[in-house]
Amino acid sequence: MAGTRWLDEREMAAWLGFLEATSRVSRHVEHQLKDDAGLSHAQYEILVKLATAPEGEVRMTDLAHGLFTSKSGLTYQVGQLEKRGLVERRSCPFDDRGVLAVLTTEGRDTLRAAAPGHVEAVRSALIDVLDREELDVVARALGRVGARLRPADHSAGPAPHAPAPGS
Repeated sequence: MAGTRWLDEREMAAWLGFLEATSRVSRHVEHQLKDDAGLSHAQYEILVKLATAPEGEVRMTDLAHGLFTSKSGLTYQVGQLEKRGLVERRSCPFDDRGVLAVLTTEGRDTLRAAAPGHVEAVRSALIDVLDREELDVVARALGRVGARLRPADHSAGPAPHAPAPGS
């Protein structure tokens, strides 16, 4: 194709390194959460978002904007959390069509128990592999990539990765 800017050797190495690292880190974290807490990574992130929200509740549409999953994926994951008694869905008092996802006490306890293993998995797979300077470079670089691809109406992006409250 005329005009295509093919990747040179350095760019290809960066791209392939990114693909391998993201895939392996994601699988490592996913397995740890499944094995230790019976949660998917998406479910864990939902619990974190709810735990850090006022009153432990967020409108489903707002929750979808701050997560890395589709709206249908969010609905499915919240349904799975609801079956386990970790989340409840309620009507939104200020929006007749809105639905709130609400963290239950059991959900908060599950998150609190899962957080230490999750943080250790993140540390062993990524954080502790890099020195401080590399962490700064990775954070800046991937932050720019995320900002460039983030939908314009959600420029704030997802909240920082927070530990479970009380842990």
